[in-house]
Amino acid sequence: MWSLILHGGAKEIDPQEEEAHRNGCIEALEAGRAVLAGGGTAVDAVEAAGRVLEADPTFNAGYGSALNSDGEVEMCAGLMEGRDFNVGAVAVIKGVRHPISVAKAMLHEEPILLASEGARRFAADKQLELCDPADLITPQQREASSKSEAKDTIGVVALDQYGDIAVGTSTGGLDGSAPGRVGDSPQPGCGYYADNQLGAVAFSGDGEHIARKALAARVMQALSARQALSSGQAEGGLEQVLNPALKEVEAIGGEAGAIVLTATGVSGWAHNSREFAVAFMTSEDNHPHVFLRKKDVDK
Repeated sequence: MWSLILHGGAKEIDPQEEEAHRNGCIEALEAGRAVLAGGGTAVDAVEAAGRVLEADPTFNAGYGSALNSDGEVEMCAGLMEGRDFNVGAVAVIKGVRHPISVAKAMLHEEPILLASEGARRFAADKQLELCDPADLITPQQREASSKSEAKDTIGVVALDQYGDIAVGTSTGGLDGSAPGRVGDSPQPGCGYYADNQLGAVAFSGDGEHIARKALAARVMQALSARQALSSGQAEGGLEQVLNPALKEVEAIGGEAGAIVLTATGVSGWAHNSREFAVAFMTSEDNHPHVFLRKKDVDK
């Protein structure tokens, strides 16, 4: 059995952008599904789905990322596999097409996280896709008379047929932020975590708040406490794992969304943002499931 869940960010989605979010999530899900259905690994599926989301300016990752106060794109990404707890992450990287691929290339390297020019140099050494930093800015961003309020992250969690689980995050950061700003996305235990024995989680939302509360670590502790969770239980069981973490960030004035996947392939998600585009599918499903709001699930 394989299982896959991804999100396009915890945020407010304008009605005219809803179709783009649904279509983008479905396209990314298909990329990950093709890897898993073909016998590929969870790590490769996470990268494949993440690259699709990074290439789509609908989402705040890769092309079309948020601009900092200098009008530049600085991106962060992280990837972790749950068998040996290998982590690869990059922070405030410029001029690369796919930060998630740079993070993947770092999985078996030390240190686990590189920043800024060191991260770009690593990408160049690995012959990954570089670009002019300005090429990541869309025409719409150049023409915009005012800044948006992008602060979201994309995330992917996959379980492959071999029982291995992996998680990846990627973000363009926060619009108008100080150059060099790092949020939760590249930090294991904050924006993401994976453990083959328990599952994996990926967050999106107010990065500083998520990092201050180490929300991914809190969810993993909750999963450990509920290790008896069976694949036959309702998704609501996983909401009970995620909701306390969301209340933690809400208590300090933040909002977030999270996706989780257990070691047995059960997925769940929750958010306190207005919208949270999520898509998921397993080897037992005939079609993908895509939602923009948790409240729409029961409609």
